[in-house]
Amino acid sequence: MSHLEQKRDGFKSQWGFILACVGSAVGMGNIWRFPYMVAAWGGLTFLLPYFLFVILIGSTGVIEEIALGRSTGAGPIGAFGKCTEIRTGKTFGQWIGFIPVVGALCLAIGYTVVVGWIFKYTFMSLTGKLSAMGQDMDAIGGMFGSTASAWGNNLWLMIAVGVTLAIMAFGVAGGIEKVNKVMMPALFGLFILLGIYIFTLPGAESGYQYIFTLNPKGLLNPELWIFAFGQAFFSLSIAGNGTVIYGSYLGKNENVVKSAMNIAVFDTIASMLAALVIIPSMAVGGAALDTAGPGLMFIYLVNVFNGMPAGTIVGIVFYICVMLAGITSLINLYEVPVAALQEKLGFKRITAVGTIAVIGCIVALLIQAIVSGWMDAVSIYVCPLGAMLAGIMFFYVAGKGYAEKAVNEGAVKPIGPWFVTMGKFVFVPLALIALIAGAIFGGIG
Repeated sequence: MSHLEQKRDGFKSQWGFILACVGSAVGMGNIWRFPYMVAAWGGLTFLLPYFLFVILIGSTGVIEEIALGRSTGAGPIGAFGKCTEIRTGKTFGQWIGFIPVVGALCLAIGYTVVVGWIFKYTFMSLTGKLSAMGQDMDAIGGMFGSTASAWGNNLWLMIAVGVTLAIMAFGVAGGIEKVNKVMMPALFGLFILLGIYIFTLPGAESGYQYIFTLNPKGLLNPELWIFAFGQAFFSLSIAGNGTVIYGSYLGKNENVVKSAMNIAVFDTIASMLAALVIIPSMAVGGAALDTAGPGLMFIYLVNVFNGMPAGTIVGIVFYICVMLAGITSLINLYEVPVAALQEKLGFKRITAVGTIAVIGCIVALLIQAIVSGWMDAVSIYVCPLGAMLAGIMFFYVAGKGYAEKAVNEGAVKPIGPWFVTMGKFVFVPLALIALIAGAIFGGIG
């Protein structure tokens, strides 16, 4: 083992790792997209195939990316290079590894703009500026329109970058792990409290009825299965980057399979909590249940909260939850290029974090008016491509023997031969389908 590897930072506990991975997975897809998908596709009719795909992807792709990172002790560049070295003796795979690294940076930059919005709205909820707009949709819509415009949210965007990268400057164990150990339990606890309160409000029952309604005929619609798959695929943050880098910080004695299972379970619980808060809230406010995207969080829910009893408190708790989810996801995305600078260019942690902070902040400020198109391009094309490449590297290039050894290290009970078979012939093709379907439908997750 090299001197660099001996000094490499890492998670101090398996739960610290799990909570960090859950933090990376729980984000805007869980909060503003998942409730919409549940409502738009008929509640339980959507949930059944969604749960099926979570199990499938969690037991293949999530395990694979954690094991790939841990076994190589590196992010995508080093991990891909190690895989081609095993097969050919040459590390040309590291050049392919630049694709998911660039993808993570680009996604982080777009996400920075969104997290900047969240910081602003959290502040406005705390100061009463959101509640002061009442249910004046012109005022509410105008506020978001001015925020989500060119140079419309500069201060809060820079604050979001500053907070995120300041946490990362303390390292994996001292910053990322510690923060996620606080933020993730807080997020789940606050969402549960919100859900309990919403349950007591008149009209909420129609939202629950909608969530748990099953239309058997709807299950025959192929598009339902495509979008349920897309939601599960992207919700679990399978992109050949974030989970790989976090996996590289996991101890060799930890159980990869158990970790992947917990990540999938808690990510799904977070999505369901969001749906159980948002859909009944919309029902209480008499709003359309199939509203999606930024408009749901920054326009329609503001109107709904301002019209319900104790709505000011509800808004404060809700936006704090969203802010926690945004920060933990952003940390994971930025960690990929930060680690790449450390691994490939020998940067010190502070120097790498500072470099990425400057790049991320400048580009994010410039793309505020086009962030939607920016995010679509990255998520539709680069993320599934990164996931597919990681799967190919692990299952095909490194090979069966390496894959099984990497996964079983630290396991009490070795995983069966089904894992590599499923990875090769189910997960990798599904990643390709995610890429193709995303291009056809303009995004599926």
